[in-house]
Amino acid sequence: MATKNLTRQDYGRRIARAIALIAADPARNTGLEELAAAAAFSPFHFHRIYREITGETPAETLARERLSRAAGLLVRGALPVAAVAKASGYGSAAAFTRAFRAAYGIPPAAYRDAGGIGLPHPPTSRQQDSAMFEVTIRQEPALRLAALPHRGAYGAIGTVYDRLTAWAGARGLITPATRFIALYHDDPQSVPEAQLRSDAGMVVPEAVAGSEGVQILDLPATRLAVLVFKGPYAELEGAYRWLYRDWLPASGQEPADQPAREEYLNDPRSLPPAEWLTAVMLPLRPGA
Repeated sequence: MATKNLTRQDYGRRIARAIALIAADPARNTGLEELAAAAAFSPFHFHRIYREITGETPAETLARERLSRAAGLLVRGALPVAAVAKASGYGSAAAFTRAFRAAYGIPPAAYRDAGGIGLPHPPTSRQQDSAMFEVTIRQEPALRLAALPHRGAYGAIGTVYDRLTAWAGARGLITPATRFIALYHDDPQSVPEAQLRSDAGMVVPEAVAGSEGVQILDLPATRLAVLVFKGPYAELEGAYRWLYRDWLPASGQEPADQPAREEYLNDPRSLPPAEWLTAVMLPLRPGA
């Protein structure tokens, strides 16, 4: 049994190298031979092993990362659709439009013009940039996270999670009850993109130790202000803007000296982006 577990851990480590290669440049078409070589597997068997470890094919990982990057570009700027398509690795605007519509439900130009498709959850009235979210304050117990640090665009944390789940899956640490919580240390409007700090994390039992770049982070028991956003991750900045600009100054609360957290409440691999649920969590100082 010990030998079997060590072999599975080795497989997870090697598949993580292939995931890192995809993440390095999602716009690039990385071929089977290169991915298999990164993982030190025969090309004849790489696809099956990758799917068993990650739960999806390399092509599905790549498509998810490309569309997530594209959604971020559309929400943040006014690039022509053709330029977004090229930056995201699509050979033509038509191919990009088909893929984007299939995943997000509307064409990319309409997505940009609408400012996204996300909604407060549960849904409430929206008025342009002042969506009203329901915020709850709760006490979170101390948590132990296994985490991979990430530096750079927050939108690229998805492939860091892919590497983390490859590590965790090889150790039997993922169950239906596993919580996935990321930490975000900086304001993306104030800090250069290349310097942004975040951690892709998951809650693990006390006995779990870090390895292969995975760190163990112990979070103290904390009061949290929590809002739930329904929609693509690329649109979460609007929820943060409302939380800090509107809710916090009027709440009578003070933020704690801890980074903001996000908890991913459902599986982005099995649901369309319009259905993704994210709890945005602002740590608060102790109080009434």
